[in-house]
Amino acid sequence: MTGLGGLNKSPNGVVLGLVQLQLPNVVTPDDLSAQTQRICDMVGKARRNLPTMDLVVFPEYALHGLSMDTNPEIMCRLDGPEMAAFSAACRDNGIWGCFSMMEYNPNGNPYNSGIILDDKGELQLYYRKMHPWVPVEPWEPGDLGIPVCEGPNGSKLALMICHDGMFPEMARECAYKGAEITIRTAGYTAPIRHAWRITNQANAFCNLMYTASVCMCGSDRTFDSMGEGMFVNFDGVPLVMGSDRPNEIITAELRPDLVREARVRWGVENNIYQLGHRGYVAVKGGAQDCPYTYMQDLVKGEYRLPWDAEVVHTDGRSCGFEEPTRKYKG
Repeated sequence: MTGLGGLNKSPNGVVLGLVQLQLPNVVTPDDLSAQTQRICDMVGKARRNLPTMDLVVFPEYALHGLSMDTNPEIMCRLDGPEMAAFSAACRDNGIWGCFSMMEYNPNGNPYNSGIILDDKGELQLYYRKMHPWVPVEPWEPGDLGIPVCEGPNGSKLALMICHDGMFPEMARECAYKGAEITIRTAGYTAPIRHAWRITNQANAFCNLMYTASVCMCGSDRTFDSMGEGMFVNFDGVPLVMGSDRPNEIITAELRPDLVREARVRWGVENNIYQLGHRGYVAVKGGAQDCPYTYMQDLVKGEYRLPWDAEVVHTDGRSCGFEEPTRKYKG
């Protein structure tokens, strides 16, 4: 169900717009201010582009570009001017918005964070990227878990950032906490194109939820981001596929009510339910144990691969970062 990209919105529909934002080059506070205004202008474009749009989504690195610069002068705060500008843009245009920021951290490296604001400009979801794209990214590992919020028209939303979506456990956690639509924002470049598509599809199918995913787009004269916004149905079938055109807004109408129906009524391939009810045809209620060694070891803090000692890249030195000395406290 796409409603012709949201042109024909149903009473139960939620219309999303994915912005394939032009990749910026942000070095100074003035650059950051100018990029903030560009994003706010795109919020206005989204509203003018499609009056039925409920939520506009901007990619990871929309504010900062792909430089991996941790300069405190261009890091953002939740109560800073950039977030205030995004709040005003949502309020002034009567639209929900999903935004990215590299967040100042007084106790270590910055966080790679995302927020969802409602159409009054109020904060509804605040997330810090759980799985920075090592060894390339210097960001502090997220410490807020995986939040889910109520979105427009009674929908349930979750947010993953880029590399998070390569871990099936992340998508499963979003769905386990009730998400019907999981947003994935990214700054990926072309070598990740195939993995991007198949993980967005697998995350949708394995959890009976929509995925709505978008990358930065175009070139900053060093990197080329791929755009490729995509919506995937809860059966894993792509609904809308984007292009590589910068600043294009990809739209679709999604139907959370159909997700809820599938999760309740599906027998075959209701995988998120069946994970915790193995073999319920043979035994009452199914087996509800945890037979997965890696899950048990993670809980005990003893996760270790058979080839752990042979792994080559275990810090960021190959990408120019110093070997860390701090232990994660969680």
